[in-house]
Amino acid sequence: MNRSEFIRLTSLGVLGTGFLSSDLFAFTNFSGKDFGSDFKWGVATAAFQNEGGWLEDGKGISIWDSFSLKKGTIKDNTNAQVSCDFYHRYKEDIQIAKKLNLKVFRFSVSWSRILPVGTGHVNKEGINFYNRVINECINNNIEPWITCYHWDLPQALEDKGGWTNREIVKWFGDYCEVLALNFGDRVKHWMVLNEPLAFTGVGYMWGIHAPGKRGFKNFYPAIHHAALAQAEGGRTLKKFISDSKIGTTFSCSPIHAKNSSIKHIQAAKRLDALFNRLFIEPAAGMGYPVDDLPALKRLKPYILPGDDEMLKFNFDFIGIQNYFRVVARSLKVFPMVHAYQIPPKKRNVPTTNMNTEIFPFGMYEMLRQFNQYGFNEIYVTENGTPGNDLLINGEVDDQHRINYLNAYLENVLKAKNEGIPVKGYFVWTFMDNFEWAEGYKPRMGLVYVDFETQQRIIKKSGYWFANFIK
Repeated sequence: MNRSEFIRLTSLGVLGTGFLSSDLFAFTNFSGKDFGSDFKWGVATAAFQNEGGWLEDGKGISIWDSFSLKKGTIKDNTNAQVSCDFYHRYKEDIQIAKKLNLKVFRFSVSWSRILPVGTGHVNKEGINFYNRVINECINNNIEPWITCYHWDLPQALEDKGGWTNREIVKWFGDYCEVLALNFGDRVKHWMVLNEPLAFTGVGYMWGIHAPGKRGFKNFYPAIHHAALAQAEGGRTLKKFISDSKIGTTFSCSPIHAKNSSIKHIQAAKRLDALFNRLFIEPAAGMGYPVDDLPALKRLKPYILPGDDEMLKFNFDFIGIQNYFRVVARSLKVFPMVHAYQIPPKKRNVPTTNMNTEIFPFGMYEMLRQFNQYGFNEIYVTENGTPGNDLLINGEVDDQHRINYLNAYLENVLKAKNEGIPVKGYFVWTFMDNFEWAEGYKPRMGLVYVDFETQQRIIKKSGYWFANFIK
């Protein structure tokens, strides 16, 4: 079997294994210049994971501040009260970004740093901090791209129900207005939400992330209110920054059936509706994918007259965030989807140290799948891999990350060369940081951080990426 046939069969879910390592990481002769001179190269970061300064200068408490202080919620019993200390070291870090030839610095704004209790009083010190970050980027010829919401809801709003309370649509719109009025004169690319399925599913269904809620009674209203806020945030930003480009980001994974059995194919279709289609299709005016995931009929009690129109927004671009694939089998005992994700270790495929499958061709599949919605621009707003990166003699040799990025970028280029309007690629992430419930063990940055001394050391992958995009 040649490599192209192997790829084809694997993409159809006929094979249960991934690439052999020699095929998976076969370097081809290409570089950043093959993507075109107008292609955007950058990194992605998030406020809670990087900033620290958790109660400084008037910042309010977020759900992640609260959640990470509860016993047993974070694997290594750490928190992000200091993390990378970006709040104090942003100038140094943006200089490193410049050294890495980055043209885009994607960062999120902490809602509770701007509005300490989520609504009402605007914290001027918070506004001033982000103004300094924006200006520092611009002064170094780096474009600042802002994500409005990257999971750190103000605790005061969670106390009122958070994403299960329909009032959050207005709260979020008002917050976006504050961002637009203060930063819209210089920031021209905005992402409304980061991965809505992640923060609703993992935070309001399984309780693994903040705020730690569980059950469908939380999940279904959170889905609908996040979908409404996604569109409302887009409308608000466009209203106040007419010359901006407004987007949003989606987590996505290719969903392959265990084999060609109809029951497994149908299971994969249900998972695809949940993982890949749940939030983009309402925005695109298609409604929720109820036909392929009948359990979504349980959203009906939360849908009010006029919501179908409120869910729609014509985004200028979308961001996709792909890390791995999912192989599905039918299993009735699992509620909602009646499907089971077969663990990668049971399929004997290459995995990361977070036990997710390394499957570069999935990036091409996702770009192709999301292109069907007709958006003018698509960005890969996150992609990267964790590792047990070690500092030895002043260096971090993370060849595994170079291999991973090269293989995924090859598939981004494949999609671009076939006419898919992919316009940029941002590595997750810039620096090692607080990786949510995983704590500090998974290191995902191009830059190594010694969290005791706050020393930054560019990894070999950082130098490789800088040279690739130069």
